[in-house]
Amino acid sequence: MRLRFSRLSLLWKIMLSTSVAVTALFALTGEIVLGNVTRTMSGSLEEEAQHSFRAYTALWASRANLLSSVSRIMSEMPNVRAAFSTGDAPTIQDSMGEIWRKISQANALFLVTDPTGRVIANLGDVPAESMGKSVEVVRAAAAKIPSHVDDPQSPGINGEGGFFLHESGPPQLYQLSITPVYVQSTQGESLNNFLVAGFQVDALLAQQLKEDTGSDYLFLTPRTVIASTLNPRATSVVRANLEHAKPSKLVSDGIADYAWYRKPLLDISGHEVAEICILRSFDAAHRRIAALYTNIILLWLGAMAAGLGLTYLLARRIVEPVKQLDRAAAEVGRQNYAIAVEVRSEDEMGRLAQTFNAMCASIRQAREDLIRQERISTIGRLSGSIVHDLRNPLAAIYGGAEMLVDTDLPPTHVKRLAGNIYRASRRIQELLSDLLNVSRGKTTAAEVCRLREVAQAACDFLAESASLQQVDLSVDIPPDIELPLERSRMERAFVNLIGNAIEAMAEGGQVRITAELDSGYAVVHVRDNGPGVPPQILSQIFQPFVTAGKRNGLGLGLALTRQTVLEHGGEMWVESEPGRGACFSFRLPGAHVAAERAGGVMIP
Repeated sequence: MRLRFSRLSLLWKIMLSTSVAVTALFALTGEIVLGNVTRTMSGSLEEEAQHSFRAYTALWASRANLLSSVSRIMSEMPNVRAAFSTGDAPTIQDSMGEIWRKISQANALFLVTDPTGRVIANLGDVPAESMGKSVEVVRAAAAKIPSHVDDPQSPGINGEGGFFLHESGPPQLYQLSITPVYVQSTQGESLNNFLVAGFQVDALLAQQLKEDTGSDYLFLTPRTVIASTLNPRATSVVRANLEHAKPSKLVSDGIADYAWYRKPLLDISGHEVAEICILRSFDAAHRRIAALYTNIILLWLGAMAAGLGLTYLLARRIVEPVKQLDRAAAEVGRQNYAIAVEVRSEDEMGRLAQTFNAMCASIRQAREDLIRQERISTIGRLSGSIVHDLRNPLAAIYGGAEMLVDTDLPPTHVKRLAGNIYRASRRIQELLSDLLNVSRGKTTAAEVCRLREVAQAACDFLAESASLQQVDLSVDIPPDIELPLERSRMERAFVNLIGNAIEAMAEGGQVRITAELDSGYAVVHVRDNGPGVPPQILSQIFQPFVTAGKRNGLGLGLALTRQTVLEHGGEMWVESEPGRGACFSFRLPGAHVAAERAGGVMIP
């Protein structure tokens, strides 16, 4: 992956890095925003649930005040007090029933009891025999209410209120208001009866609360559900989840999530008989969060598109000078030091371009100075080599001519001196030919030649030198290999290779020239068993003026030979090990097997 990324262009690296950074930034920002929105909405729903509880409390308070007010008014009516003093249930029902029916509603509870809790009359819709625990309720209220009062405004004479759980049969929950009824006695106002009034907590009440507040309600006891605005399945799941729910965490019904608030419901004695759980649906919040998430995604896409577009425009302006520098550096790598980069700014890239241009100018100047010095050095080396190499053949010519002029020699001596003068002049001609080939710019037309004939001609030219050095020359080239060559130049190339081998083997040896066909190429090997090429010059062997162990010559032979091979479309290489000889090889294109001639007709 790292390798693939490293191959990308600088522009794509900047764009990918920017897209990754923008994506990470938006992801982090979106996560933070969504988390804060979720927490804010959850807290808001919890507050709404608490507001719903306050609304529920206000409703119950108003009902309790209504029950208490009605009971107090009824307890102060003369005919009601007179009926209470009789202790007769029918009389009490007749005196209070009509009033209660006018102000009561279905499933309302209204009892008249004595101070001990015994039910004297039942004016409500709940059967008196099912209110067995009412005795305990009344006794608990009686313990808080004085039996005699002198001041009607004394605390406690307005009664007590609380919740009552009726568990005989299906559980039923009531909110009760217990009001004392006092009658005149010798000791003042004395407690005579209790009015027990209440309303039932049921599904209708829960539904009314939901319509008023928008929240869902559950009235629960440790063993059962009294009333719920949720369906039975959701109620069961929510009740199970509430048992281990943590505060400020949402509770689920398996489909929807709710913010919740729960409060215990106490009886007259202050004991918990049930609890109310108020649920605020998180569905609307989820929809808003989903819409916000969609907006964030769209915003991210828009920001990505705008960011990438802007990044592309800016990065292209930044990268363009880098591309120019890259192209210019590639040209410098190809030794084109005349390249220059356009300076478009004064920032770091502009200063870098100026520095690059100054570097190229410095390299050009240094190269010109080096070429000038190299030319001077080459002229000096050429002059020294020419003077050194021409001294011996000129001395031979001068000495031989002087002897011919000053002395009368026999014909055999004259012939020998003439041969020496001829060879010395031929050597001078070879040296001048090498100098001419250094500056050669034109080539002659190639002709189809037999490779063996070209190599054999070179061997014949060097046969006398090889004989003097005790070097055996052998040509093992098939006679039918032919190819297009500049014959004189290629013959000279063979002469250079064979002559170097002969000169390297001062104590004699063997030089073998072989060749074979390979896919339309003639591969030639000139192999000797001499000391080999010194390792220190092996890598530079084809460069001009590189010599080692040679008594004469300019060091141009191998350079000119390689140039000849290259201009024929071939290639050249050398293999050598110290003490095991050297093998110079080259390959030439266009080789083929020559057709035989029979009676002037070509026979393939």
